[in-house]
Amino acid sequence: MPPRAPNLLSLPRRLVRTYSSAIPQQPTWTTRSLLSADAQEEISPSQLSHLLRLSALPQPADAQEEASLLADLHSQLRFVRRIQEVDTSGIEPLRAIRDETSAARDEATLGMKQLGGALEEEVTVGHYQRPRRVRKEVDARDVEDWDPLKNASKTTGRYFVVKSGKDATE
Repeated sequence: MPPRAPNLLSLPRRLVRTYSSAIPQQPTWTTRSLLSADAQEEISPSQLSHLLRLSALPQPADAQEEASLLADLHSQLRFVRRIQEVDTSGIEPLRAIRDETSAARDEATLGMKQLGGALEEEVTVGHYQRPRRVRKEVDARDVEDWDPLKNASKTTGRYFVVKSGKDATE
């Protein structure tokens, strides 16, 4: 497995100088270069219409809006194609997108101070002293007084009415 690049913020200064020398002095690419016009794959209006139906988005109102959507889609596809061209051989994939510095680990670590309140709500039971949480009384009056049908736009008896098919567009 290739070595992972260290987080520069958690390294001593002498190592930061070593790793910072490997950082390019000038950018090697720009977002404009990723979006530059290449030989475009032709996306037909019928394909656009199909994609809009699949994603439950409204169809374009006129030819100008359709042309704008097609231009946006071409731009997005060019960007994705350029990203796919990047050589990632020898780079370890991310396991998760999170801060893996020691400070972040310390912040995410739970200790007795954070667990104190929850542990105070437990009692030990039985020969093996198993911990059990003490159940609190719940005031169910607020829950029982709630009427979910009050928020429905259309009801029949005790049921919601859900529009589907041709009725849903009216």
